[in-house]
Amino acid sequence: MTVKRETLVLVGLVLAVDAIFIAVYFGAGIERASDSVKIVFTVVWTASNLAVVIRGLTRIRSARVNRP
Repeated sequence: MTVKRETLVLVGLVLAVDAIFIAVYFGAGIERASDSVKIVFTVVWTASNLAVVIRGLTRIRSARVNRP
């Protein structure tokens, strides 16, 4: 894949993860939950985004190295 396509995939996946977590936040009523539940939710959300970004940046770097 090209660098441009990998970048677009990365942005799309980050937006998708954020949309899912925002929907869960309001759908599950986490805004009314205890502080500890909110902190755990935020940590899981951040870790998910981090995993997606690391995967995406690794694929972008690979695409850049393997350019013709």
